[in-house]
Amino acid sequence: MSAEAGPVRDPGLQPERTRLAWRRTTLAGTVTAVLAVRSTVRGGLSPASALVCAACVLLWLGFLLIAHRRIRALTADARPAALPPRQAAAATLCTVFLAVCAAAAIVF
Repeated sequence: MSAEAGPVRDPGLQPERTRLAWRRTTLAGTVTAVLAVRSTVRGGLSPASALVCAACVLLWLGFLLIAHRRIRALTADARPAALPPRQAAAATLCTVFLAVCAAAAIVF
């Protein structure tokens, strides 16, 4: 017996919507990092504010790397593979900690 392939799946616009969602989230992270830097520069450079600002920028760069890889995977293949759990967890952690650092940048 030969294994038959199931019906061909038409992904429609789902990969494009997912790619656009990654871009929107990256843009939101960019705005957050820029505002953290702006807040640090305008509020005076203290060790705490510099540390929070550096954390925001590093978290933003980490998320940018993950998002760039995912966007490339979505555009490279008609049927992209699922996002690996480690990358999903890293993206989630970067997003949550970026929000926490942005809130801390306002306080410090």
